[in-house]
Amino acid sequence: MHVLLADNRSRVRSALRSLREEQSGQMLVSEAKDCQEVLAQAETVCPDLVLIDWDLPGMATVDLLPALQTICPGLYVIALSSRPEAEQSALAAGALAFVSKAGPPEPLLAAIQRVKALCNGGTEIEEHG
Repeated sequence: MHVLLADNRSRVRSALRSLREEQSGQMLVSEAKDCQEVLAQAETVCPDLVLIDWDLPGMATVDLLPALQTICPGLYVIALSSRPEAEQSALAAGALAFVSKAGPPEPLLAAIQRVKALCNGGTEIEEHG
């Protein structure tokens, strides 16, 4: 699975890289620190998954997600934010999942596994509760 990490803080990208490396079968394609880099990387590598900071500089992320889907149809996005109020906007804009940066890593790892299953031909399972 090809992954693009997008966050303007290098420490967060490093932490995401470390978590991602724990998951077998994943390959980091690239990293981006703003929306323009995300679009450029998507055009170059068309990743399966983008882990994206919901407050990434450069443009409104709510506008970025449809642009990414145009470049890479079928792309999955996991939105990350320390602002819980951003969850509804992220999901409405097309993110598959929303994960709090302030929480433990398990929800992020579960969301990545969900994407991995979808990329391997699985079907999406509706979550309840």
